[in-house]
Amino acid sequence: MGRNNFSILTILSITLLPILSLSFSTDSPTDRRLLVLLDDLSLKSSHSIFFNSLKSRGFDLDFKLADDPKLALQRYGQYLYDGLILFSPSIERFGGALDLAAVLDFVDSGHDLIIAADSSSSDLIKSLATECGVDFDEDPSALVIDHKSYAIAETEGEGDHTLIAADDFIESDVLLGKKKIEAPVLFKGIAHSLNAANTLVLKVLSASPLAYSANPSSKLSSPPSLTGSSISLVSVVQARNNARIMITGSLDMFSNRFFRSSVQKAGSPRKYDKSGNEQFVTELSKWVFHVRGHLKAVNLRHNKAGETDEPAMYRIKDDLDFSVEIYEWSGKSWEPYVANDVQVQLYMMSPYVLKTLSNDKKGLYHTSFKVPDVYGVFQFKVEYHRLGYTSLSLSKQIPVRPFRHNEYERFITAAFPYYGASFTMMAGFFIFSFVYLYHK
Repeated sequence: MGRNNFSILTILSITLLPILSLSFSTDSPTDRRLLVLLDDLSLKSSHSIFFNSLKSRGFDLDFKLADDPKLALQRYGQYLYDGLILFSPSIERFGGALDLAAVLDFVDSGHDLIIAADSSSSDLIKSLATECGVDFDEDPSALVIDHKSYAIAETEGEGDHTLIAADDFIESDVLLGKKKIEAPVLFKGIAHSLNAANTLVLKVLSASPLAYSANPSSKLSSPPSLTGSSISLVSVVQARNNARIMITGSLDMFSNRFFRSSVQKAGSPRKYDKSGNEQFVTELSKWVFHVRGHLKAVNLRHNKAGETDEPAMYRIKDDLDFSVEIYEWSGKSWEPYVANDVQVQLYMMSPYVLKTLSNDKKGLYHTSFKVPDVYGVFQFKVEYHRLGYTSLSLSKQIPVRPFRHNEYERFITAAFPYYGASFTMMAGFFIFSFVYLYHK
């Protein structure tokens, strides 16, 4: 009996250990286990530079065909992966237990996603992108065309100008790194636009004002539906649960050929020996998988001025000190986050106090203020939303009481006119009585 119990425990430990080890850790938020779904396993070699860059940063990649009948994102209620990369634009239906709803649930659970489409993209991939806040061109034969910002390629000559040299990047160090991307990014694929109703999606790489989306092999019979800077080549989404998504219409953008290719933008005399694709994709993938731009807030504290213990209740007009520590994940450790736009609210139905926090450059944010002359149940609230960074939302409830009857001042300044009126009335009555009685 004891031997049987030991065998059962051994089997359970072996089964559950991989699942537990793959769970997401708040102490180390960087995704580690990535599922890569491919249309063709040859993409492992044709896009190996991108995959090797992920491996060199400590990611564990699991390559599978998108129609694998054993596909699953979770087992026994636990997710097996931290992130998902879809390099399978033509897949009509995922294999195994994976479908559109399962991918959306994966993101809703706080996990990250990269979607790469191309001209062969299926309705499944386009539907998934639509759920994430972007809309691909409905014309299945349309590509992004730009007769001004195309890349001059020796092998393709002038061609149809569908090989784009894009350099309209978003201005954000947290998304694309502090080092400027000098060379244009090569893009060949389909256009998408942002859903105006979705405020969480951002254009990271935009097309030029003269670009448009159309079938390059036929003449235009009607104006294209997507034109100019409204065309997004690469977009990102940060959901309210801080899950991150990258969407692009070019699978070739990740390829070794585009990474290694030289690039010269039409109309520019400068030729770059290497395109900006590798730097662009590498830096953006750092953001997507939480290597950069991930914040955490700890040790929210408050106390009366001159004290150290946190009180159970404040009194109106008390002076108090408030502090919170904020750190940013550097990919290896938590480093102090330094900013000048972090604010705290003392909130009850609406903010009664709004103060910008000072910081000591070591992660500690602090301020001092006076409790308003209003009693009730308040909250200290820190709501921090900044482009590219994970959102912070902290709150702590605290009641505020009025003065007790023996805590008021003996003489209230606001009552001095009434004091004066009383003594003036008494003096007037005395003078009137004296005059009335002794002067006839």
